[in-house]
Amino acid sequence: MKAAVIRTFGEAPRYEEFPEPEVLPGEELVSMRAVGVHQLVRALARGTHYGSDGTLPMVPGVDGVGITAEGQRIYCGMLRAPFGTLAERAATRVRIPVPDGMSDARCAAIGNPGLSGWLALVVRAELEPGETVLVLGATGASGSLAVQIAKRLGAGRVIAAGRDVATLERLLGAGADAVVRLDGPDVAGAIAEAAGTGGVQVIVDYVWGVSTEAALTAVTARGFGRATNRVRLVQVGETAASTVQLPAAALRSTDLV
Repeated sequence: MKAAVIRTFGEAPRYEEFPEPEVLPGEELVSMRAVGVHQLVRALARGTHYGSDGTLPMVPGVDGVGITAEGQRIYCGMLRAPFGTLAERAATRVRIPVPDGMSDARCAAIGNPGLSGWLALVVRAELEPGETVLVLGATGASGSLAVQIAKRLGAGRVIAAGRDVATLERLLGAGADAVVRLDGPDVAGAIAEAAGTGGVQVIVDYVWGVSTEAALTAVTARGFGRATNRVRLVQVGETAASTVQLPAAALRSTDLV
């Protein structure tokens, strides 16, 4: 079959022949229609993501929309290395029907970013109704969806923090109760002001680096959280930096997890 094939990490994929995937129990062979090309796909293609096992050659792509042998459109993913969704066919374990009103391209584009926000809020943070959520990196695709998902899950207040002013303004009408510019002069102070007296209980972080440090400074200085002072920080991405300077006081003064 034809596929986008990577033979050297960091180089662009080539359109060439690649072996057909063997369909194992629990899998189904689908013909691919649309594929998401997001941060995870790029990192795996570079070989820099911790999920990469170093196998070469490989086909990039972790999810997308395909057609089953019966003609059903499904969102699919979770392929075995070295196979990916940027190919004519894929053997998938994930099989979620695509609603009739949603295009292949839209479903493929929002699948992984949307899941990153849902998993962060529901599985990792265990968000409770009425809690305040801070999304760092809210102007990216994943962050924007996390803002909307948090509101739909019952968050009492959602703070969107990012750099793109136009996107921040749009988010005010799409789930965000307040916005913070991460390129502003006093990010920690702006976060504290946006949170108000109720504080922040959940931080979903797509950026890491100085923005996270500012949020942790605000947590420490303002004593965010409820009576237990419990703050859950879910680290999802590192688009700004791969390390932070963690204030010791952030651990002592809060129930930071």
